[in-house]
Amino acid sequence: MRRSDKEILDKELIDSILKKELVCRIAMNDDGNPYLVPMIFGYQDNCLFLHSAKEGRKIDILKKNNRICFEVESNVELVPAESACNWSFKYYCIIGYGNASFIEDMAEKKELMNIIMEKGSGKNSWDFPEAALEKTAIIKIEITAMTGKKSQL
Repeated sequence: MRRSDKEILDKELIDSILKKELVCRIAMNDDGNPYLVPMIFGYQDNCLFLHSAKEGRKIDILKKNNRICFEVESNVELVPAESACNWSFKYYCIIGYGNASFIEDMAEKKELMNIIMEKGSGKNSWDFPEAALEKTAIIKIEITAMTGKKSQL
């Protein structure tokens, strides 16, 4: 990181941001073209969990190239100033890399969907109809590296 004074070294702070925030952005490589998708996600044990339809551009890309980059921001606030060049932002930002895989086991799908659902609902014991889970892709991203950055916080 270019600005080491802004780097977040506290793993607990990084984990708390990933457990709290609802949306992450997943960047993929589509035969040399970048493709970025915002997604609702769960986080546990150094892994992100995403759910999706089983078909679509994102799924096609991940089947060809499972390497991703992700981004999550938190507490973003515009900081106005008298001079246009002095405007700024306060924020936390996590950027990481990982490898995606598809979860097929129905029991594991239910468990991971509960991790995703817990973020917004506070509840982690939902019932999911098997027919719905069969139509759902669960993407597990094992994080290989990540870093955090903070500005003016």
